[in-house]
Order: sequence, then structure tokens, then C-alpha cells
Amino acid sequence: MDRRSFLATGASGVAAVTFAPRLAFAAAATDRRFLFVIQRGAADGLAILAPTGDPGYARLRPQLGAEAGSGTRLDGMFALHPALKQVAAMTASKQALLVHAVASPYRDRSHFDGQNVLETGGALPYRMRDGWMNRLVRTMPDNPQAIAFAPAVPPALRGAARVATYAPSNLPDASDDLMIRVGDLYAQDPQLGPLWNEALAARTKAGDLATGRGAAAAGALAARMMKGPGGARIGMVETDGWDTHTAQRGRLNAQLTGLDALLAAYRDGLGEDWKNTLVLVATEFGRTAHENGTGGTDHGTGSGAFLLGGSVAGGKVLADWPGLAPAALYEERDLKPTINLDALIATALGQHFGQDPARLAQLLFPETASAPLRQSLILS
Repeated sequence: MDRRSFLATGASGVAAVTFAPRLAFAAAATDRRFLFVIQRGAADGLAILAPTGDPGYARLRPQLGAEAGSGTRLDGMFALHPALKQVAAMTASKQALLVHAVASPYRDRSHFDGQNVLETGGALPYRMRDGWMNRLVRTMPDNPQAIAFAPAVPPALRGAARVATYAPSNLPDASDDLMIRVGDLYAQDPQLGPLWNEALAARTKAGDLATGRGAAAAGALAARMMKGPGGARIGMVETDGWDTHTAQRGRLNAQLTGLDALLAAYRDGLGEDWKNTLVLVATEFGRTAHENGTGGTDHGTGSGAFLLGGSVAGGKVLADWPGLAPAALYEERDLKPTINLDALIATALGQHFGQDPARLAQLLFPETASAPLRQSLILS
């Protein structure tokens, strides 16, 4: 297999909602925005971005691989999953860079450990207590406040930078009169007063999160929170349900339809701010190269990642493709990772925010400090 980057084409379309993610945000003093969409459960990069030009693909995936034929052909090697119509359109407009055979430093197959490495940026699970996104916030001017729209702050945003949380409640909404009275009680308290005001500001911006059901609603909410001069600049969206041991075709189609809707709603909701935006979509690890006997795949290693947004130098697939021949597989079962996810993140964020990628890699991923990629991932 030749090792190279591939140009991609795409088509437009609209996807339906299939899942309801949780959201987390942080504010930073810059016009540029960054959103991280984590795929919890190990998303199957070999189905999402199918290497149909590799002769080993049909051999490893005689049933699951058939769906790739109806996907968006990017070139002679790769096809994008048919559910990702909006991502295909972004690729065609050069606003999506699709990365393959990528992985964090983690090489075992535990969801909890893999997600911890992905979010903390450590070399091994539970070696670091804070997350690389929190460390990113601390590189921004004025150590900006962060806010998490979830019952707890995701590990990627935990750390020294202050993070408030907001989660929907099933209880009836408090009246405006009650909110004012509570505010009066807290007004003179040096600790509770500022926290109460921050909570009210988040409540006003978010509206009723409990009614924002589904992926498109989550994407629209994220855009509303991150749009305009007063919007947040750093955000995180958690999506679950990517663990497809059985009946993968239907389940993955539903997941990707939701992801496509979320990304499209976020893009459309940002409007003019989309041109200054970078979105990263990544998972803790991939899935086995071969399909199993229950119509699914098991825990693997290498997977795919997306960089999307108006600031992205897109329109192609970035892949140092290792091949799918038996001798090329990692531990004779998985796609071998050839691109370091930490390096991809540090390179993209450094170029996006005008920071030195090598220095940022040391700050965000101090245990690995991977050398930045040489490619230009972001428009200058």
C-alpha cells in the first residue's frame, strides 16, 4: 500500500436525531472556537471511513463491509459511511479533514482506561488528575472560567481552571420571583454571590436544556452557547453508544445519523462564527479489523478522527495507511495506529490558536510530548 494523503469529495444531505449527548463549555478570550466531540464506547473507524480500496477489507468484513458500497466515495481508497451526508458535504467544501489509523498512547482495550488516557492526556490510565482541555484553557488569556453542562465535569475539563456545572432537572422550573429572592440572599456572600450569578448567566444562555432532546438539539444548543462575542470558546460534547459488539450495521447507522445531525446543527447555528471554529471528533480506541459472529466488532486499537470547521484545511483524508494484510495488523487483529492522536490534537490546536504546537504538546500531554505533525491542518 502506498502511504499518502488522499483527496476527498462529498455530497449534501440532512440526518435525523438518534441520541442525546451531554455538553460542557469553557470561555476563552479569543475569537477562535474549539469543540471536542468524544465518542464513548470505541467507534469503528473501519466502518466510518471504510478502506474499500484495500484488498484485505472485503476479506475481514464480508458482511459489514457491504454497506461501504453505498457510502460517499472519497477516492480510490476510502469511502465515508452513507449516514454521514453532512460530513461528506463539509469534506467536499474543504471544511473537514478525515484522519485514519489514529490512536492515543493507550494500547489495551478497557473503555474506562482508554477514555481516561484520551481525556487526561497521560501515557497510562489514572496517571494524571486533570484533563488536557483544562490545561488548554489555562494557556488562554486571563485563565477563563469553564462550565460543564453535565451532572459532573468530564475528565478532559477537570483541573485547576475553575469549572461550573449545569444539568437539567425534572423538577418544575423555579419562578422568576424565587430566583430574585434567592439572589438577594446570596448577594452579600463573597463566595456564594458570584457563584449564583454565574449559575444564573448559564441558565439564561442555555434555556431549558431538558427540552433539547436529540443530537440536532444538542448541536444547536452548543452553537447558541458558543456564538457571538459573549459566547464560550472551548466546548465539549459527550456522545455514548459506540460499543457495537452485536448488530452493528443498524446501531452504527443510528449513531452516525445522530452525529451528522449534531455537527450540521452546530455549524448552521454558529453562522459567521463557523469560519473561526475547529471541531475534533475522536474515540478512545477502535474496533477489531475482522467482524465477529454476531454481526458486530470487538474492542480494537486504531480508529479514525475528524477535524471539521471553517478554519480547517480540509477536503482530504490524512492517513499513513498501514494496510490490512494479516502481517500488517496490530497484534494480528486490529488496525495498526500510525498517527498519534495527542500529536494530532496539539498540532491542530497550536495552529488554530496561534500557539507553538511543540510547546503546546508539552503543556497538554506532558507525559508523551509527542512531536507535532508536519502537515498544515488549519488555514493560515
